[in-house]
Amino acid sequence: MIEKPDSLIFDMDGTLWDAVDTYAESWNIIFRELNIDIAVTRDALAKMVGMEGRKVISIIMPDFDEERRLEIYAMVNERRQQILPQMGGLLYDGVREGLHQLAQKYDLFILSNCAKGIIRLFIDWAGIDEHIKDELAHGVNFMPKNHNIKLLAEKHGLKNPVYIGDTAGDGAESRKAGVPFVFVSYGFGDTDDYDLKFDDFKSLTEYFMGL
Repeated sequence: MIEKPDSLIFDMDGTLWDAVDTYAESWNIIFRELNIDIAVTRDALAKMVGMEGRKVISIIMPDFDEERRLEIYAMVNERRQQILPQMGGLLYDGVREGLHQLAQKYDLFILSNCAKGIIRLFIDWAGIDEHIKDELAHGVNFMPKNHNIKLLAEKHGLKNPVYIGDTAGDGAESRKAGVPFVFVSYGFGDTDDYDLKFDDFKSLTEYFMGL
């Protein structure tokens, strides 16, 4: 059990949608254009969902120096922003309807370790703008999630937020921020360290609407 929250902060990838195929394609387009013999598969990238960008690029491009990794990553993110509105992703069952209901009772936020601009593209693609009060991406300030959870809380005067995510890293960052962690098991990660767990978004919505 957790104390009734005043706000719900959602992770994006693995919590609200799955866009791994689109993310992988953005990498592969750039590698093909640069004649770099690297192919990013869905399975490989799925294991990196939720990681901060510098960790991801070190795994994908181990033989490149940091400067070149960042150059290529910038190109990938630019291409990702171009293709994401068309390719989109898979919105998990119950998310659009659930956010519509939850927004009537709570302030809703999205906080992700993605590049700057990606959350906004997701919000527009999913048609959920009216339900989301604010969003913050790692790419805005390159700070860890615990720092950004606190930033959102301070900016909006949140007294009792919870963080909702799908990885052990999300749970660890929630602990550091001093907020309860709600784990959704249908995403990309696994953990036993959570305050609440849900196997689908509909169950999560029903729980929080019942508080």
